[in-house]
Amino acid sequence: MEKRIVLIGILVEDLSSAGPLNELLHEYGDYIIGRMGIPYRDRQVSIISVVLDAPNSVISALSGKLGMLPGLTAKTIYQKEKAGGS
Repeated sequence: MEKRIVLIGILVEDLSSAGPLNELLHEYGDYIIGRMGIPYRDRQVSIISVVLDAPNSVISALSGKLGMLPGLTAKTIYQKEKAGGS
């Protein structure tokens, strides 16, 4: 199964979503290469970047679950596929 590197950018505007978000990221922890969180208190938002190396099905599942959490926005940036599909 082909894996891709992705960066998921997450803006948390409702801190009550932090618990469910952390549980979800823990569930996908085997695929997470790194994670960085920045609390931006002046704007009352937390900015989180998560880098994964995972199959497309896992990336899609996590992205979909993140999209269902209230109080946050998430966008996924995919590594370009290599020529020849490998």
